[in-house]
Order: sequence, then structure tokens, then C-alpha cells
Amino acid sequence: MNMDLWKIKSNDISLLNKSKLESEERLENWIENDSSILGIDLLIIGRQVSTLYRGRIDLLGINSEGDLTIIELKKDKTPREVVAQVLDYASWIKSITFADIDRICLEYKGKSISEMFNSYFESSLPETLNNNHSMLIVASELDDSSERIIKYLTEEYKVNINTVFFNFFKDDNSEYLGRAWFLDQDDIQDKSDLRKFRTWSGYWFVNAGEGEGEHRTWEDNIKYSYIGAGQGTKYSRPLFHLKIGDHIFAYQRGLGYVGYGEVIKEAVQIKEFIDDNSGKYMIDLPMKAKNPKDNMNDPNLSEYAVGIKWIKTFSNENAKTYKGIFANQNIVCKLRNQQTTDFLMKEFVLKDSAIIAHSS
Repeated sequence: MNMDLWKIKSNDISLLNKSKLESEERLENWIENDSSILGIDLLIIGRQVSTLYRGRIDLLGINSEGDLTIIELKKDKTPREVVAQVLDYASWIKSITFADIDRICLEYKGKSISEMFNSYFESSLPETLNNNHSMLIVASELDDSSERIIKYLTEEYKVNINTVFFNFFKDDNSEYLGRAWFLDQDDIQDKSDLRKFRTWSGYWFVNAGEGEGEHRTWEDNIKYSYIGAGQGTKYSRPLFHLKIGDHIFAYQRGLGYVGYGEVIKEAVQIKEFIDDNSGKYMIDLPMKAKNPKDNMNDPNLSEYAVGIKWIKTFSNENAKTYKGIFANQNIVCKLRNQQTTDFLMKEFVLKDSAIIAHSS
């Protein structure tokens, strides 16, 4: 994929010079230190992980659901052999146990997988790990044969494999990194889930994330018709998955589900969110949250808000739940648990599904 980057200064625009990254190690270091540059939320649990087949996985990550991701880096154009390489790694990853994952993490970080997971995701480790896995090739570009193979695997066999492109640019004393995906990662995830019979209900799970009421409260959510997250891009970025017309169930951690509604405004920084009832910026109106304005001028740390037309809400005290109900630490994810969906439709008095479940 050919990526260009321009620098804008006043009314002048100039094309930045594309440069060659000196080593894969440098890019590997960046991803290791901040996996968010990939555009997906991963805890890196291993680097140069030895497999039984004499290969070494550049980076190994785990997501909030306990699924593993193989990350293989190539600084230049990727030959098709790298696809075979990551498939070989995947054949090994599929069979590793909790003890193997814990050992990898201990050797890499000196801490158990439970400790690392809890610290990073602020949640306890899922009961089972490695139910699914994905493969991610990081490169500056793909050769034609690699493109054809990856498309074939994803389209015909629903394999969870993708490529993220990074291009490197220089300008005087500054350096820049540009990123683009080869295929739509959400689409690949959907196809992979369908292969495993995890059909999307059509509803989104959204964490209300009230906490101690420092930056947001459920009372404010209801009063000003929104749902929010922030204080870091790993928290705010998932809100951008929500599009106008989407239907969500809001979950209050440790309590249960408290709201059902429809998205009417897409994510904006909290300082830009307008309350429709008053026509004023919400941030200028009385709010129960203690410090919703924290970092509001920093797009990376600001709170963000998504406008919601609430159809049915409950107080935190009356949250709807049962033992084993679907819940995780994701800010936003697709609700695929049929038992939970059926329960919520009953509790929120939704006689007919508002959404037709995705089946393709």
C-alpha cells in the first residue's frame, strides 16, 4: 500500500520524504512499548518467543478476552514466505496451554499472566485463555502474492489474519510514522467469529465505566443523553466504533446492565458535545461527575461522548444481571452471547428484536 504524508504550514502544503526504516528492531520496540499504535488494544506478553518448530515469534499479545495475537514484523516489502511463517506459528499457538502462556509472560516480564493482565486491563483474567487467536503481519508493503493469499484465507476460510502497514517519514529533525490496514479488521473478526458460530446479535455492549464518579456518572449519562469514556486513547478510541443508528446496551461494572438506547451522535471530545435540550455545551452545565473537564483540551486524554437516545434505563441499584451474564472490560464490543441477549430483551421489554442478527 502506497502511503503519502503532507505537512501543512499556513497555506503551504509540502510532501514529506518517505524514508527507509533502518531496522525491524526499532519498529518492534515502538510496538512493544505502546501497542496502541497498531490500532488494537493488546497487552504484549512475549518478545522473540521460541516455538517448538525452531521459529521465533517477534511479539506475542493478548487481548481483553484472553485471545492471543501473533505479530510478525518486516521492515520492507513482505515476501509470501512470511504468510507461511505466521501460519506455522499459529499451528503452535493453537495448542499452547495456560501454563505455557504464564511461562512466556514470566520469562518476558518477570510477572505472571494474571498480574500483567489485571494491571493492564484493570480486570481479572478470563477463566479460559486462547480460545481463539489471530495473526498480524506488520510491514511497509505487501507483494502481490501475499495480498492474494491473505485475501483468500480471510474470504474463503475466515482465517483471522491481516496486515498493518507502517511507513516512515523524515522532515528536518522530525520523524513521522503513518499507519494503514490492508483489510478491515472488524470485518475479519466478524468472519472469524461466524466460522466459530459466534453470530453477532446486532447490539453493542458498552461499558458505562462510572467508577468513583471522577470523570463520568450514570446520572449524567441519562440526563444529557450520552455515553462516554476517556483519560487515554485505549479507552476513548473504541467509542468511534459506534455509528448513528446503532443500538447499545450499557453495562455498569460489577452491577449489571443499566441502559438500552440508540446512537444519535458519533464520538466527539466532551468539550464539543452539545446538550440537545438546552442547546448548550454539556461541559458548561451542572454535572454530577467530579472532574469531567480533566484534560479536555488534550485529544489523547480528553473525555469523549457519544450521543444516545435512551429507550430504557435503570438505576445502578436496579441493574439487570444473572450469574454468568456476558460482561468484560472492553469499552465497546459486539454482543454475541445469545443467552445474555435474550435476557436483556426480556428485562428491557423488547418484544421484537430491534436488530436483525448478522449472519454473513
